[in-house]
Amino acid sequence: MGAALFKAMNKLLLGATAGFAATVPMTVVMKILHANLPDDEDYPLPPREIIDETAKRVELQDDLSEEAKTALTFAGHFAYGTASGSLYPVLISNPNPINGAVYGLGVWGVSYLGWLPAAGILGSATKHPARRVALMVAAHLVWGAALGAIAQTMKSER
Repeated sequence: MGAALFKAMNKLLLGATAGFAATVPMTVVMKILHANLPDDEDYPLPPREIIDETAKRVELQDDLSEEAKTALTFAGHFAYGTASGSLYPVLISNPNPINGAVYGLGVWGVSYLGWLPAAGILGSATKHPARRVALMVAAHLVWGAALGAIAQTMKSER
C-alpha cells in the first residue's frame, strides 16, 4: 500500500510541476494574442474576469487594489495550471506534447464550456467573440503541449 501511494504522489507532483511550468508559455501566448485583439474585444482575459467575479461575490471588489487584483490573477492562473497539470500523469501514462495538447483542449472545454458557466463565474465560451475563444483555445493547446513535453522529460529523467 505504501509503494502505491508513493507512486501516486510522485505522479501528482510531476504533473503539478509540469503544469506550473507550462503556465509560463501559456501566459506569454495569452499576452501576445490579447495585445492583437481589436479594441472592442480588448477587455480583461478570463483569469482576471474570474478574480473580478470572485472578489465581487465575496464583497471584496472595492477593498482590493489594482496591484492586489493583478497578483491574485497571476496566483490563481498559476494555481489552476498547477492543479490541472497534477492530474495529467495520473490520467495519461505516456506523456508527450500531442496527448498533452489534447489534454489542454479538454481542460479548456471542461472549464469554459462546463464548470465556469455552470457556476455563473463566466459566460459560456459560445457567447464570447470568436477571436477571444480562439485565443483561449490556442493558449490551452500551448499549455497542454508544454505540459506533455515537460512531463515527458521529467518522467524520462527519473
